[in-house]
Amino acid sequence: MRIVFSGGGTGGHVFPAIAIADAVRRKLPDAEILFIGALGKLEMDRVPKAGYPIKGLWISGFHRKWTLKNMMFPIKLIYSLFKSWRILKKFKPDVIVGVGGFASGPALHIASLMKIPSLIQEQNSYPGFTNRFLSDKVDKICVAYENMDKYFPVDKIILTGNPVRDEISNLQISRQDAIKHFGLDENRKTLLAFGGSLGAKSLNIAIHEGYEKIRNRDDVQLVWQVGKLYFDEYIKTDMAGLKHVKVIPFIDRMDMAYAASDLLMTRAGALTIAEICSVGKPVILVPSPNVAEDHQTKNALAVTKRHAAILIRDRNAKKRLMNEALELVHDTETLDILMAEVKKMGRDNADDLIAEEIIDLVKG
Repeated sequence: MRIVFSGGGTGGHVFPAIAIADAVRRKLPDAEILFIGALGKLEMDRVPKAGYPIKGLWISGFHRKWTLKNMMFPIKLIYSLFKSWRILKKFKPDVIVGVGGFASGPALHIASLMKIPSLIQEQNSYPGFTNRFLSDKVDKICVAYENMDKYFPVDKIILTGNPVRDEISNLQISRQDAIKHFGLDENRKTLLAFGGSLGAKSLNIAIHEGYEKIRNRDDVQLVWQVGKLYFDEYIKTDMAGLKHVKVIPFIDRMDMAYAASDLLMTRAGALTIAEICSVGKPVILVPSPNVAEDHQTKNALAVTKRHAAILIRDRNAKKRLMNEALELVHDTETLDILMAEVKKMGRDNADDLIAEEIIDLVKG
């Protein structure tokens, strides 16, 4: 079986695609898998490291606000459509899988013209433009949230959830070992704050605003991933000088971080929410306002309406975030409710379910 995975641009697209490819490989060890991504984006580095070949397209997104960069978009699109046709004609895939993002559109569109069976995976509760455009052209649509028939043909929708890394979905680490890993105090409640590998500016500002509130607390501790862009700035602050605050540029062992934490403060990306649902941790979500079509807010609302998380808008985070976190972390009753409800939303076998749909599509 020959399978093409197309899409990317961000970790929220790339890592689920790799997880699905790994699931296919477990079921069909001899399957030939090829990725198509966008040149210069995350997938061009991470996919080869995961053991898969990748071809790059010269493509980027169309900016909603007018910019000179949009003048190149038609040229890039025509080039990417032609290159997609050449790649698919040479590789001759039995099926193509789109995971959203820049490179997904041209490859899936050409695949539909070539009558290649196709499937798309939508990670968010509000689909991006590319997947909405492709929905009438593909055979199956795997989604992570309910009520997606507002956006997609109902007869194509399969509720699978979002793929999560094995070390997260099969979390076996004890709190004691995780606390030791970070050099923390097992007698304190642990807050975990993170906003992506590069960091989240407004989230960091909101956390730092809580310095006076956390400075003399002997009942809590904070693990704070400030991001690589902001580490040099925040490691020099008074907050970083507190013995019960760990300022970290990047957490490379998120399994340890989840196991150590009692309450999370984070953005509302689809991959992050999928991991939180899998591990069943209470969370305060602060959606980024700087993403296409405000999909992080829609993701957060899909969780909070199930009483599975607390939502604080980015514009209110500076005043509210640390106050509510320091109060909530000791509210055992509310934490138990949040943990129970968020765990109900977890789907730990999403990668296997999507892999089965891919294989069945070819057999069908």
